[in-house]
Amino acid sequence: MLSEYRHGRWLAIGAWRVATLASAGRALICVYMQKPLFIGSNIYRGSTYGPMHPLSIPRVPTVMDLARAMGWLPQAQYRVSPRARPAGLTTFHTPAYIAALQAAETVQAVDTQTQARHGLGTLSNPVFPEMFRRPATAAGGALLAAELLVHGGTVYNPGGGTHHGMADRAGGFCYLNDPVLAIQRLLALGCGPVVYIDIDAHHCDGVASAFDGAEDVRMISVHEEARWPFTGALTDVAGGAALNLPVPREFNDDEFLLVLHEVILPAAAAFRPGAIVLQCGADAVAEDPLSRLSLSNNAHWQTVKRLRNLAPRLLVLGGGGYNPWSVGRLWTGVWATLNGHAIPDHLPPEAETVLRGLTWSRAAGRNPPEHWSTTLRDAPRNGLIREEVRTRAKALTARLLVQV
Repeated sequence: MLSEYRHGRWLAIGAWRVATLASAGRALICVYMQKPLFIGSNIYRGSTYGPMHPLSIPRVPTVMDLARAMGWLPQAQYRVSPRARPAGLTTFHTPAYIAALQAAETVQAVDTQTQARHGLGTLSNPVFPEMFRRPATAAGGALLAAELLVHGGTVYNPGGGTHHGMADRAGGFCYLNDPVLAIQRLLALGCGPVVYIDIDAHHCDGVASAFDGAEDVRMISVHEEARWPFTGALTDVAGGAALNLPVPREFNDDEFLLVLHEVILPAAAAFRPGAIVLQCGADAVAEDPLSRLSLSNNAHWQTVKRLRNLAPRLLVLGGGGYNPWSVGRLWTGVWATLNGHAIPDHLPPEAETVLRGLTWSRAAGRNPPEHWSTTLRDAPRNGLIREEVRTRAKALTARLLVQV
């Protein structure tokens, strides 16, 4: 079965997709298999940042196990993430930083000079046994995704999305910056321009820093205001192509849908991207301990659904998320949405077993609500659309009109 791209929409006519795009005055034909690919690795099983760290919880393994329990992850759609080589990381990160990260993993310690310069061995970015291999695997998955997307398609790398990593230092639980590495590779392969969309609760300061002033990358970030890293102000245009939308606490589903339809989708479409990279951080949902937003996972799934047909290439990454149930359910629903699978109201016993096997040291994990184990979908979290949200969205819309 083939699918044809006309006027910005896919027309399903088979198991293949065909896209005709205008590129440098030529007709570019992209033919690719319709089924999305999932990139995963067993390095995430049992690997944590330490028992007291927010990333002590299982995330990618839960998604893999849930997707398989639902019958949604056949071997044909699964790819094992390679580990990025040090040389492949230095397109963005400095050689000195990569060497320091490798050395810290080897000796399981850092000196005060290394800690001060590179941000390693801190409470946020501690020393742990896989501190190079685990992020290098996420980065390798992102680089593999770019290669797989050359001829078009959709790739999901939930272990990625580490958007706070800087060229010469770690930050915000992020040792490397796989979104930057993926975007760089997509551009190098001629798949640009690239639209990067980030709906994590925290601003993507590392990505903003990497592409400040870039003409072939548009960054769109929706994040909680007055929250670490305290960047991404509404007025910050990052060289002219970035749209930053800080949102207030208790940001709800109705407010998100307004932003999605009035800012994210038109801004992405106007850039005429060859590829879209979506960082789908799960820390923006109501149950997450590290933000004060009030979204349901329906907001993330709606974003994925609406972005699927805006470009011939889509890479979806993970990101933040520190409640094991909400992360596992949300990211599994992302995979279902990418594949067009119906999300059932009640999970089969095999999937329930995966969720009931989770533990969490926080108080909320001692007696989790029943729906955290019996369904993927949250109840919608509707609410009033506050004037401050409308005003900020209108400001970005007006800026977009000027840019066009």
